[in-house]
Amino acid sequence: MAQQAVSDGMERRIGRLLAAEIATFDASSAVAVLTLEAFQRRRVKRHRAITVNFSGGITQTCWTVIRSDGCYSVIFLPDAGYFSLCVDSDFGPLDIGVHGAALGCFASV
Repeated sequence: MAQQAVSDGMERRIGRLLAAEIATFDASSAVAVLTLEAFQRRRVKRHRAITVNFSGGITQTCWTVIRSDGCYSVIFLPDAGYFSLCVDSDFGPLDIGVHGAALGCFASV
């Protein structure tokens, strides 16, 4: 029951952050519109906890935001309060140091 409360709270937190980003996103160019549409198509329906690998052998529980395209995914780092672009690896998602807004991370590849 406590785990469900954590999950529900994280859903709301990520949802608020994404809603704020989308509301302020400058979609005045055709490229921006296409980026936003692609972002919306790849968003997960329900965020789930996932172990992410960081340099130095560090791991952290983070939350899915964008489904992997086979190479990259976007996750939320709750301790840092921002999003990260991860590369897929044999050992799970690997943080590659691209951090910030979810749309910015997504658009960087």
